[in-house]
This record gives sequence, structure tokens and C-alpha cells, in this order.
Amino acid sequence: MKKTLLALTTIALSPAAAYAQSSVTLYGIVTGNVTYTNNVQTAATPTGGKPTGGGQVAQFDSGTSGPSSSRWGLKGTEDLGGGVKTLFVLESGFSVSNGTLGQGGTLFGRQAWIGLTAPNYGTASLGRQSDAAVDYVSPLLYAWYFGNLAIHPADYDNLNFTHRINNAIKYSSDSFGGFRFGALYSLGGIAGNFTQNQYWSTGFSYTGPSVALAASIINARNPNNSLYGTNANASATGNNLGSAGSATTPASNPSISGFASARSQQTVAVASTWTIGSAILGLAWSNTQYRDLGATASLNAQNYHGTASFNTVGASVRYQVTPFLRVGTSFDYTNGGNLNGSGGARYEQWNLGAGYSLSKATELYATAAYQHASGVDSWGRQAVADIGYLSPSTTSKQLAVSAGIKHLF
Repeated sequence: MKKTLLALTTIALSPAAAYAQSSVTLYGIVTGNVTYTNNVQTAATPTGGKPTGGGQVAQFDSGTSGPSSSRWGLKGTEDLGGGVKTLFVLESGFSVSNGTLGQGGTLFGRQAWIGLTAPNYGTASLGRQSDAAVDYVSPLLYAWYFGNLAIHPADYDNLNFTHRINNAIKYSSDSFGGFRFGALYSLGGIAGNFTQNQYWSTGFSYTGPSVALAASIINARNPNNSLYGTNANASATGNNLGSAGSATTPASNPSISGFASARSQQTVAVASTWTIGSAILGLAWSNTQYRDLGATASLNAQNYHGTASFNTVGASVRYQVTPFLRVGTSFDYTNGGNLNGSGGARYEQWNLGAGYSLSKATELYATAAYQHASGVDSWGRQAVADIGYLSPSTTSKQLAVSAGIKHLF
């Protein structure tokens, strides 16, 4: 009888012993802000016309995509022995203003992956993940520290982590003397066409005592689906880059949405920072090419052909005034949508930011951005200013100011 009780006790306790090597953590960010914009359009007229609206607007908005946006998640590990571990992350973006899901209503729209890691061998993972541009270049950028207003037009280079990659196989190395590298490949999932909708990226970063450097390259086949069409509300046949707007709705991402017919998109990005005392100086450059325009005829309203190219160069300064107060400023210049070497639009944007820590977990922050646009946008219209995730202006200028509170848990 005693032996039987001992055996039953051992069996009952064995799951507890197995799970003792596992851990699951609930984490997230809750952030909310009030944003004032001096000019937003309410409708967009046909090519050659002028958008209507132009009124001032104040809105409660936290965004759901950027590095500081509201989200909650679960991450876990299990020790398999010999330093080998199983990892997983499930992360969901949401709007703190109304509680709705981000990423087009995708439940775990920010991240959903599982993988294995081992000392000196790095991490291999499968699922919905970030690409190499986000992993290596983005953390060096001003927008990573001071929010969504400072992103490049329509986040065309995905350096603000607007888009996630589905069906992805990814490898990330450990750090070797400050040097890290990695690569990602996404399966297209199209029967009979192995390369349709495929996506690949690779990159590296080096972090030293005072200098950091990173570079990446991404390539998306049929980017309208493989990059911009990865959320739950994406269209299988419609334009996922944005829209030209209508007599009753404003334009969406007018800087790039006219290029949805591209067969492929390639983006190269480079960034570097220098730390001097309490100051961080930064430089960055990115180039995106929407190649073979017209490959999807139903999305080529402008009858484009060839390649549209975007370049952005930026400089920034960030300064830790006290252990609790940080400030920063940056300037970005984008020469966007040059089609076969001619035309296109230009966007000049100044950014300011400040953050004051009330504790290790809670911060008050304020950001501001001013953008000036010129030239012709992707729909062949006079370019208008279009800051961050806000609605475009009716004119070439737009000013936005935002203030809020952020809490980490």
C-alpha cells in the first residue's frame, strides 16, 4: 500500500517538476495621448484637383503599430537542458481610446511566433515576425525613441514596424563582441508559383562603447500582399498600400499608394549613432524601389511602368538632460516616388520630442512634427503634407503636436 501511494505521489508531482523549468510572462505598454493637427483633409478630388477639408482637429489617439504603441503580450521559455530553450511570443496591439484591436483586427497582430535558442548558436523561429530592418536598423532611429509622428512618409521602409511578416522562418545570432546578424524568409504559399508573395530580409548591427552601426535589406515579391497585405482586414485583390480617396473620404498614404501594382519592392537601410557623454548623435539613410510597376494591371490606375524610387536621409540629436528628463530633435528629407528618374515628391520634416520619467515604468511625453511637401505624389497630384499615421493635409504644410502618458508592465 505504501509503495502504491509513493508511486501515485511521484506521478502527481512529475508535471510540476517539468513545468518548474518553464516560465510565462505577461507584459505590455499602455499609452494614450491627445494630438492636435492644424490641417487635415476630409475628401480627395480627382487628379489635378485640390483636396477639401483643411480644418484643425484634436483627437485622442495612441496608435497601434509603432515601438511605443499600446500592446499586451505573453512570452515564455522552457529549459530543455544544455542551455537549449523553447521560446514563444504572442503580442496584440490595441487602441487605448476605444479598446479595439490593432493591425486590422488581427488578434496577435504584432507578433506570434515560436522557436528554439541555444548558447552561441542563436535563435531560430517560425511565425508572424519582424524583419531585419526592424530588428537591426530601427532601434538606432529617432522615431524609435520619440514616437509615431517622426516616421518616414507612409512608413514606406517599414522602419517604424508598421507591417509584420507572415509565414516567416527567421534566424537571429547571439552577440559576438557587439556584432549581431540575422535573416528572414517568408513562404509565399501560392500553389504552382514558389516565388509569388515571398519575402526575404537580412541585416546586421554592431554596438560598441560609443558607436553603433546597422544595415539591412528587404525584398518583397508582390508587396501589395506580402508586405502591406498581412493584416486580417487586408484585401486579396484591392490596394493595401492606401487609397486615392474620394469625394467623401480623404486620401490614405498618397505618397506611395499609387504604386500598389509593383511586382517587387526592395529597401536598403543604414543607420549609425555616436554617444558623446549624455548626447546621442544619429545619421540614417534608406532607399526603397517599387519595381516593375504595372505588373498587377488592376492596381495600375495611372498606367505606370518602370521603377519608382524613394530616398530618405535623416539626422538626429538626443540628450539625457537628467536621469528623469530626455529631449531630442531630428530632421528628415525624403525624395519620394521618382519614376524612372523624373518627377516625384519631396518631404521635409522637423521633429521635436521630450520625455519625463515619473518612475521606471511611467513616463510623460510630448512630441511635435512639422512637414513641408512639394512636387507630385504617387497619384500624379500636387503633393500634400502627411505626417505619421495622421490624415493628410489639404496643403503642402502640416503641423502636429502630441502629449500623453505611457506605462510599461
